[in-house]
Amino acid sequence: MIWRRMRQLMISLVPMSLEQTEKVSKSKDQMEVEMEDIFEEVVIDIDGDDAKNHLAAVEYVGDLFANYRTMEVYSCASPNYMAQQVDINERMRSILIDWLIEVHHKFELREETLFLTVNLIDRFLEKQGIVRKKLQLVGLVAMLVACKYEEVCAPLVEDLVLISDKAYTRKEVLEMESMMLNTLQFNMSVPTAYVFMRRYLKAAQCDRKLELLSFMLVELCLVEYEMLKFPPSFIAAAAIYTAQTTLYGVQQWSKTCEVHTTYSEDQLLECSRSIVGYHQKAATGKLTGVHRKYSISKFGYAAKCEPAHFLVQQTQQ
Repeated sequence: MIWRRMRQLMISLVPMSLEQTEKVSKSKDQMEVEMEDIFEEVVIDIDGDDAKNHLAAVEYVGDLFANYRTMEVYSCASPNYMAQQVDINERMRSILIDWLIEVHHKFELREETLFLTVNLIDRFLEKQGIVRKKLQLVGLVAMLVACKYEEVCAPLVEDLVLISDKAYTRKEVLEMESMMLNTLQFNMSVPTAYVFMRRYLKAAQCDRKLELLSFMLVELCLVEYEMLKFPPSFIAAAAIYTAQTTLYGVQQWSKTCEVHTTYSEDQLLECSRSIVGYHQKAATGKLTGVHRKYSISKFGYAAKCEPAHFLVQQTQQ
């Protein structure tokens, strides 16, 4: 009798124990969900502080960059255009742009001018065959046209003739300018990587150090022909991601950056590793124009930052 009552009591207790366990597990799950909600990364309103700044055009900025993303597809040169050139190659293009970066720095031109110059060179060479002795002329004329579009005071034609060591005459410069403008159908309004850099750096809540390193890395990309396979918005995002990783020693890409660039960390990683490779060799060889430019105080000695070697090492393991 006693054993029967004990058995009945034990049976009656089992459901209560299971019910309590279920309640505890549910409460744990609820706590985990609540904790996730608490620590979920918030997307920062990067335009909030500019709401009263009419020049910032906050009410239009979303539409503007949506339009830039559409336009960039049609305003870039083909990544294979050099195959159509008979007398010049990728290496000659790199040498030209490396030299133009130094010319741009010497003339103290605006940042926008450099990016537009490279865009004009690539788009022109995609459509027009050029002999190697005229390649430098193409570069000088592209910079002249970009200056007329971006600068308040453009350099004189005579200045460009002088900087080329008088390799070309004034007449040749003007003839090439006419040819370039007609070949490109006077289309100068294109979204370069610079346009996206400014927006994405704002999303990254950058300081001066991150800004300078990001621009150094993106200028290294300008020199590399193989980077034409990426659209300007992608290169801008990858350069900033690489700069953050370089400065902070860890891979990080905030939700705010991802939302405003539309690129995830996984998408940027391969391109970022290529940029680290360019950073590693920036001070070696003959193409050191970018490294020298960013080795001075004006640019915060950004070239002295140690590359993010661990990003490249991850692929080798």
